[in-house]
Amino acid sequence: MSAPLRIVSLLPSATEIAAALGLADNLVGRSHECDFPPSVTGLPVCTSTKLEKGLTSRAIEDRVKDIVTKGLSVYDVDAPLLRSLRPDVILTQSQCAVCAVTPADLEEALAEWVGTPPQLISLAPDDLADVMGDFRRVAAATGREAEAEAAIARMAEALDSLAVRPQPGTAPTLLAVEWIEPLMVAGNWVPELVTAAGAHPVLAASGVHSHWIEFDAVAAADPDIIAFMPCGYQLAQTLPEARALLAQAPWRDLRAVREGRAFAVDGHHLFNRPGPRLVESAEVLACLMRAPEAVPARLAPFLVRL
Repeated sequence: MSAPLRIVSLLPSATEIAAALGLADNLVGRSHECDFPPSVTGLPVCTSTKLEKGLTSRAIEDRVKDIVTKGLSVYDVDAPLLRSLRPDVILTQSQCAVCAVTPADLEEALAEWVGTPPQLISLAPDDLADVMGDFRRVAAATGREAEAEAAIARMAEALDSLAVRPQPGTAPTLLAVEWIEPLMVAGNWVPELVTAAGAHPVLAASGVHSHWIEFDAVAAADPDIIAFMPCGYQLAQTLPEARALLAQAPWRDLRAVREGRAFAVDGHHLFNRPGPRLVESAEVLACLMRAPEAVPARLAPFLVRL
């Protein structure tokens, strides 16, 4: 009998994908940000960040620029620990060097590998179709093809049945904010989640990377709803910055702010993780348009009216 497959995941969404494919027990190591499902929190932590805790979005932006200018990575990999775990597969990403460990960060550990090196699966989804493709890529490397197809079917069915489709031109407009200072609109798969929830995404398009915007563009769009979902931010970190921003004169004149339709949602656990919980992300957006005060208990921890 062959030994069980050993997997190290250095990306939170990949950890959740592995778990959805029935591979939670095969995980032997994780990144410092992998925290779901809860069972993974007891695994050895193979990475760390150079970003100090408690920084504002502007301070994080400045710190990242300083690190990158020096030719350094935002993350450190514990190469000796990683090698000691003897993984058969390492899950990582190549989409954003600021968001998580990339293959380049693993060069030292892989260069000094003794014996058969692990298979490196690097994910880089741009839209929902790519997310589904990542399920299949992980499955192909681990022999879980049937489980992947079942998980993909469940996600597609849940997203398709989420919202009652509005008449053309009648959908509320929603601005998804991925970074506060400087201001960034959420792209990639988020516009598709907005559409699945029954709204129209403004200043963003499916499959197009998140990008910087000026407030003038926000004022011109004057969205019906604003959802703050800063990348890597949990709600407790989002709330003070978002509230301070909305208290400023240009922002408090927006329709969404005047009418109490500006919200903070959990970017760290939901929207910024292109994995199985994108379904819950779309459900949260649907709640913003319907009855935020009557949010299901399982979703209540992920949104706050500002």
